Amino acid sequence: MASCFSVCRLPMRGADRLLKWCPNSDLQAQRRLARTTFATKAQAINKTLHAAPTSVESFSSIQDERRERAERSVLISCPPKINERKILDYLSKHGDIRNYFFYQTYGMYAVVEFSSKESIAALKGSCTIPSVQHEASVPFKSRLLSLKWTGSIGPTTVKCHEQLPISINELIQQLSEQESIDQQMQCLTEAYQLTEENISLRFLVCSLLRDIAAAYFPESIIRPFGSTVNSFGKLGCDLDMFLDLDGVSVQNQRKGSGLSLEYQVKRGASERNVTQSILSVIGECVDQFSPGCVGVQKILNARVPLVRFSHQPSGFQCDLTANNRVAMKSTELLYVYGSLDARVRYLVFTVRCWARVHGITSGIPGAWITNFSLTVLVLFFLQQRTPAVLPTLDQLRDLAGPSDKCVIEENDCTIVSDLSKIKLQGNTDTLEKLLQEFFEFYGSFAFNRSSINIRKGREQNKPEAAALYIQNPFETSLNVSKNVNATQLERFVALCRESAWLLQQGEVLKRSATPSADQIPPWGLAALLLPSVAESAGVKGRRKKKREPASERIKTLLQSLKSSRGGAG
Repeated sequence: MASCFSVCRLPMRGADRLLKWCPNSDLQAQRRLARTTFATKAQAINKTLHAAPTSVESFSSIQDERRERAERSVLISCPPKINERKILDYLSKHGDIRNYFFYQTYGMYAVVEFSSKESIAALKGSCTIPSVQHEASVPFKSRLLSLKWTGSIGPTTVKCHEQLPISINELIQQLSEQESIDQQMQCLTEAYQLTEENISLRFLVCSLLRDIAAAYFPESIIRPFGSTVNSFGKLGCDLDMFLDLDGVSVQNQRKGSGLSLEYQVKRGASERNVTQSILSVIGECVDQFSPGCVGVQKILNARVPLVRFSHQPSGFQCDLTANNRVAMKSTELLYVYGSLDARVRYLVFTVRCWARVHGITSGIPGAWITNFSLTVLVLFFLQQRTPAVLPTLDQLRDLAGPSDKCVIEENDCTIVSDLSKIKLQGNTDTLEKLLQEFFEFYGSFAFNRSSINIRKGREQNKPEAAALYIQNPFETSLNVSKNVNATQLERFVALCRESAWLLQQGEVLKRSATPSADQIPPWGLAALLLPSVAESAGVKGRRKKKREPASERIKTLLQSLKSSRGGAG
């Protein structure tokens, strides 16, 4: 859906450029063109938000297609100065190139996708193991290659795709230039969401790791899960993967009498012990053999055993688990919800950014609300609308066909895969209204006695004492927010109340009409991302701050907005 919006924005961007590059044209004509441009944008946004869902590929088919493309790809370290055409001419001698792109992390890299795996074999056949003095090379022939260049380079213009998000100051400036809060929320999502190139790189890293695991488990697959594939991933987020051994474990026993064979295997005391042993060996291989993988940690005694490392060529922080199938179903569930209505992704990206800026979420484990918990809070809120924006998980289960049936460790993880079966109720709330009422909803929610349950889509009494209780969608006996303490929940509620109050103030909702100014003061969503919001809510420090009178708070905010003319944020 986001891609459809990008297509329809192309002519509007042309109008924007016309305004920018015609400063000396008739002022009235400029204003007429501006009004037409903004009206066209508003119409496009309205159509995008409220259009009926078109046919969407199933989650599994998209993952299979991306994984197959990754298996036909290589990752190449390039010299700092390169000639794009010469590189492509050289590589195309080994087969047809279907796609490619360049990016920078710890140097210049190229991801090159060939049309067939045979081209990969031909390319690797022309590679050599480097000889190094005073050291010995590990002769592991991966698809991470280095390009050596001798002779004349020629022109060196190469377009590199961004792999990291823009800074918060740049974001606030971009948001301030939009014409409505709806546009601001879409702008934020477009600035932060994973690009097609970034997703391709993530699948390629999984494929490179799978080459190592395949030495022991040829039928295994390393699958990305979480933010990489649930449609809510932000540029720069970690890469979560799991080693799927289902293909290895499937037993095709012959029915009836007669002879049969079975493998002799090692046995462990429990499935957890077997998982720990497998990850220990894979982690050791990654550490010793896989080029570019550094800082390998084997965290095997965690509730979910994992191997953590940095993949320097891609710049990703990676976590590898094994047979984490419930997490994969949770990923699919979020993908389904994000595909049903464009507003879901816009609201989730906005709330996540707001929470991250004000310290509600953190990249460090602790008592903070996690991104997953925050996303479930958004989904639950959207289920409470009248009419509801999203169906409940039970409704998604009831629409599932026989092939969708999925039970994992006695947990019913069944959800419909054919999204055309899902009929939405026709909610037409604007993004601005949803954002405003999200803050109002949780600013007054009875967290002291009620829990969040997206399976039923309604509040329920807490089954246990916890500051915040969000029922795990599939492992229903678990609380996904068990880590959150009362202090962090109070900070979240206080910021919700402050943000809801600010969105009711006319001064915050108005876009400053100052065409001569270098920068437009933050307004709307941009104003909610300023540090002054947390200060006014009294949640910046550990001690609660006495709440100022409304007149003083709005005065402080206006001063902050004025001071932002010289630098956004």
